[in-house]
Amino acid sequence: MDRSTRPLSSKTIRRSKIESYDDDLSNFEANGAAALPVTNDEGYIKSNGARIWYATYGSGSPVILLHGGLGHSGNWGYQVPALVSHGYRAIVIDSRGHGRSTRDTQPYSYELMASDVSAVMDALNLEKTAFVGWSDGACIALVLASQIPARVSGVFFFACNMDPSGTKEFELTPIIERCINRHMQDYADLSSTPDNFKEFSDAVGLMQKTQPNYSVNDLAQIRVPVTVVQSEHDEFIKYEHAEYLALHIPNAQFVILPGVSHFAPLQRPKKFNSVLFAFLGEVTS
Repeated sequence: MDRSTRPLSSKTIRRSKIESYDDDLSNFEANGAAALPVTNDEGYIKSNGARIWYATYGSGSPVILLHGGLGHSGNWGYQVPALVSHGYRAIVIDSRGHGRSTRDTQPYSYELMASDVSAVMDALNLEKTAFVGWSDGACIALVLASQIPARVSGVFFFACNMDPSGTKEFELTPIIERCINRHMQDYADLSSTPDNFKEFSDAVGLMQKTQPNYSVNDLAQIRVPVTVVQSEHDEFIKYEHAEYLALHIPNAQFVILPGVSHFAPLQRPKKFNSVLFAFLGEVTS
């Protein structure tokens, strides 16, 4: 039998299933990420005029996962079960105005959203935790590392800038369009203001265009372990900027994820998670 036409062995089938990819986000657009596990530990806390939704899963060393702009905690569906199976307590938080969380009339700022995360930590009696941040969530995590370093054991800083010069000129690619389509549907399903996606998106976009503005000196003051992770094909963040952050944050590590883009946690979860667990192994006990 010709090699190209022979049946797949059961071993090959299992391997193919485990290592399935969603590089163009077609599956994400149609179905979203994998569903988060069921938990009895979820709810809301009040913070600065907003109701902030959170949920926790598992037990062990705490890890807070902060999602990207326009998304919500469900985008971590491929990471939360993996964290729990590795003995971590995974905590997800919907940023204000995102997902199930509400917002008031205050303009968005990373400092304001960082204060919301700090309020959740207080409510859950979390003295210290590791942070995994994706895009806007990475910026929020680094703001916390700057403001309350004693409560931050480390920051996994994925796909974000810390000053406006770090972003590329925006281009609406098919992958980004699929992601936005999913975000729009999820917003309509989860938000208390389901018809306001454009207003919400414009307000978040204004923040992203003008914030953050960390200087070299600001970066030099960060004293928690930081791993800067940059995808090879990131649509939004310049490679040179990620390299610059790793150079100027004291003792930061720099990791490149080949073959993926800004959406690596969805595109190739196994690759993303392997780098994540290497980081957590160094900063948690």
